Amino acid sequence: MTILVTGATGTVGRHVVDRLVAAGRPVRALTRNPENAGLSVGVDVVQGDLNRPGDLSFDGVRGVFLIAGLFDPDHATDLARVFVNRAVAAGVTRIVCMSGAAVTARRAGSFEMLHAVEQVVEESGATWTHVRPGEFAVNKLDVWGESIRKEDMVRNAYPDGVGVPIHEKDIAEVVAIALLRDGHGGQAYDLTGPEALTHRQQAETIGAGLGRPIAFEGLTFGQARQAYIEAGIPMEIAEYVLCYQAEYADEPPQVSPTFEQVTSRKGRTLAQWAADHADELAPAT
Repeated sequence: MTILVTGATGTVGRHVVDRLVAAGRPVRALTRNPENAGLSVGVDVVQGDLNRPGDLSFDGVRGVFLIAGLFDPDHATDLARVFVNRAVAAGVTRIVCMSGAAVTARRAGSFEMLHAVEQVVEESGATWTHVRPGEFAVNKLDVWGESIRKEDMVRNAYPDGVGVPIHEKDIAEVVAIALLRDGHGGQAYDLTGPEALTHRQQAETIGAGLGRPIAFEGLTFGQARQAYIEAGIPMEIAEYVLCYQAEYADEPPQVSPTFEQVTSRKGRTLAQWAADHADELAPAT
């Protein structure tokens, strides 16, 4: 059974591909730039775009990992319907859709498109599983990476605001299990990391994973927004992230038991994540 992985060279998709290959399953990896894929030997790497689903081939595909966020937000429902209908017509029987924790929380302005794609998948007739991760630990490379490399420092608003960042490998592990094993159909899996940590504690924990102290400096909302923008994050994304942090400061997120329930083991800690990304966070020379 060939499994199609969308977003195959992305943060989660790459690890999904690796897990499926390790399990001995044929994988078709969908990416916009096959020449730069750098995926495992034996993977069928094909060029394609979810925003042009009519051009995609599903010949021989029986399972799909679909990343809802890759669709054009303004046309996501229609594009998802074309994709899913073509997939099922070609013989796809299982779809694992990655959306986000915002769908469970129903935060206005942040969940509607993802939820709409989930509904299309549910109506497809295929066995479906939704995977809804919360905060990605890997996003810290964008917002904190430069100051960690240059100054051994993290700067952020809401020093005592809590987060439960999840390792991207843990998301991929749950996706792969849902694709490869029966018993996960009709489930929506909310995923978090195994620890609830304040931003101060996150800086300390990253330092523990890197083997060197990482300091923390508190910022105002405006200062943090400017720091994010200077790190290359668009203003609207910077404000989106900071608004989530503001909400979490008042309503701390909880550690979800789902990863352990699905995998029968504890999730990877933020310190483990930092150690896995030590090269990307090494001191600047």
